[in-house]
Amino acid sequence: MATFESLGLEEGLLQSVTALGFTEPTPIQEKSIPVLLQGTKDFVGLASTGTGKTAAFGLPLLQLINKQDKFPQALIVCPTRELCMQITNDIQTFKKKYAPVSVTAVYGGASITTQIRDLKKGTQIVVATPGRLIDLIERKAIQLERIQYIVLDEADEMLNMGFRDDIEFILQNTPARESTWLFSATMPSEVKQVSKRYMKDPFELTIGKANAGNVNIDHQYYVTNHNNRYETLKRIIDFNPGIYGIIFTRTKADAQAIAETIIREGYDIEALHGDLTQQQRDKVMGRFREKSLQLLIATDVAARGIDVTGITHVINYELPDDPEVYTHRSGRTGRAGRSGICLSIVTPRESYRIKQIERMVNSRFHKLDIPTGKDVCRKQFFHFIEKMLQADISHGEYEAYLPLLKEKFAHIDKEEIMQRVAALEFDRFLQYYENAVDLNKESGGTRREERGERREVKGDRRGAGRGDSGYKRLFVNLGTKDGFYKASFLQFVLDMSDLKKEVLGKIDMKEMNSYQNDQSHRRQEVQGS
Repeated sequence: MATFESLGLEEGLLQSVTALGFTEPTPIQEKSIPVLLQGTKDFVGLASTGTGKTAAFGLPLLQLINKQDKFPQALIVCPTRELCMQITNDIQTFKKKYAPVSVTAVYGGASITTQIRDLKKGTQIVVATPGRLIDLIERKAIQLERIQYIVLDEADEMLNMGFRDDIEFILQNTPARESTWLFSATMPSEVKQVSKRYMKDPFELTIGKANAGNVNIDHQYYVTNHNNRYETLKRIIDFNPGIYGIIFTRTKADAQAIAETIIREGYDIEALHGDLTQQQRDKVMGRFREKSLQLLIATDVAARGIDVTGITHVINYELPDDPEVYTHRSGRTGRAGRSGICLSIVTPRESYRIKQIERMVNSRFHKLDIPTGKDVCRKQFFHFIEKMLQADISHGEYEAYLPLLKEKFAHIDKEEIMQRVAALEFDRFLQYYENAVDLNKESGGTRREERGERREVKGDRRGAGRGDSGYKRLFVNLGTKDGFYKASFLQFVLDMSDLKKEVLGKIDMKEMNSYQNDQSHRRQEVQGS
């Protein structure tokens, strides 16, 4: 059985490992550390989260860097701020009994001025999320020319989150790197492409079964306040310019209202719900299958039976009340052997439901940061450049127009032409997101909202109020927005349940939902499609 002493680690690192209570290396540590300590070999390690990957690359990095040189020598890139901070803290712990190595974390949602100041003090290991790292590169606040070692941690998550262009940009701008280490839980085609393009004959290591679990669908979620739900949805759509997906809502009113709002903002989207005739439904589905529509927004009832290949994303605008419905929704993507992403937008008070659904689908969910305005603009820019470079100019008599084009652009240099093209394409995005707020900062909920939710829960437990002693509250997620008034709503409740009119009390009608006092002592919930 291997020991840390047998792996080639120096004495100070061994003392740190012992102080942490590590008695023997995990499989990924045992097999990777001796390879990584060579410092000249590209490496691909496939292992699930919780197997000790941070120590597997963190300990070799600490031993390889030159402690006298006070400039960035190693760069660790990871998908989220939470993981960025976790890796930084772990490496700080590993070096306690070893050497005074400087480690700096840079990530979105924190003061970039403070991070720039920390970098200027002189650091040797930088741990970064892709978006913030590129911000620093653009500000010339970090130099990558002398980076020797790059670690891509959770590479599959970063690519699923849409950071492929950012990762390639980073790799292209680290010409002096001696080795690249890629760690991933799975090995989808995108990860393979990056490894083939930027790594030379890498040492490949798989711990456990490759691509274990449900690798076709990646389950992700964003946490935000209820009043930020629509803006979060819009950010997600804008951050995935090549998206082809379905957005699920609880009610047809939500589906129609969101569709109308997004259409007004220039998106190719249609609603699919129970109020459509079969002819209208067939027309919408025809356009969606032909990809004339980028997005379809639907209720669960209306989406039953949809079998369209190539759907990249399923977005839960709200989590379904029944966890089983989540499986139905997520199953719209990842079909025919392709990979897909299922995203959910949840409020802080709904976060506990993610754990419930995780257990049911037997798959880990990944909490992501809501993209910032800069993240969205950068992603759109990369997408536009890629489309322009891949444009087919083999058809058409473009050469006939070249003399006129040359004459028109004779007095404009190439950089100005590129700026004008970018302005035409991105003016709308730049204006919209110029002063966009960071929705992650507001995801904890306001005190007023939290108090209101607590009062509502408390009211449900004790009854409907002082004037309705002995009643319980019946909640229905239908309201005036669905065309109800009090009389028709009362009839709806009687038709949909076995309650008697005599046990029903005061009706509290709201736009999106309704409450009715019930003296039958049986709390029920009625849902609309």
